[in-house]
Amino acid sequence: VYHLACEANLEGIVSKRLDSLYRSGSTMNWRKIKCYIEKEMDIIGVQRERGKPAMVLMADKGRYMGGAFVTFKADKRQELWDRVQGKVGAPPPKGLKKQKAEWLKPGLSGRVRFLKGEEQLRHAMLKDFWEETD
Repeated sequence: VYHLACEANLEGIVSKRLDSLYRSGSTMNWRKIKCYIEKEMDIIGVQRERGKPAMVLMADKGRYMGGAFVTFKADKRQELWDRVQGKVGAPPPKGLKKQKAEWLKPGLSGRVRFLKGEEQLRHAMLKDFWEETD
């Protein structure tokens, strides 16, 4: 059933333990199983604020898709920030006014994992990144 839900571009399924009773309110007897996909996109900006999770701002074929959390270990995260520093300074995309964002010049891409069935990124996480070569 799960694979059929994912093939139908649904966000996922909700199921209940067979031996449990129907009760109102929050309970551990219900489970959400979500459908995720991975896609390569352009990294067009970053948001880094003290005390908040870092995010990369992503675009697909020039269209803003949203933000993805950066969850890498320290060494990989530092490698990302080193590459970002060389690309900072682009103007914000037209119609997009993200405060506290550093906009990047083209050339940095990444693979993002996010919930299926949505136009914008939801529950997104950056899985990998690389610099584009001509």
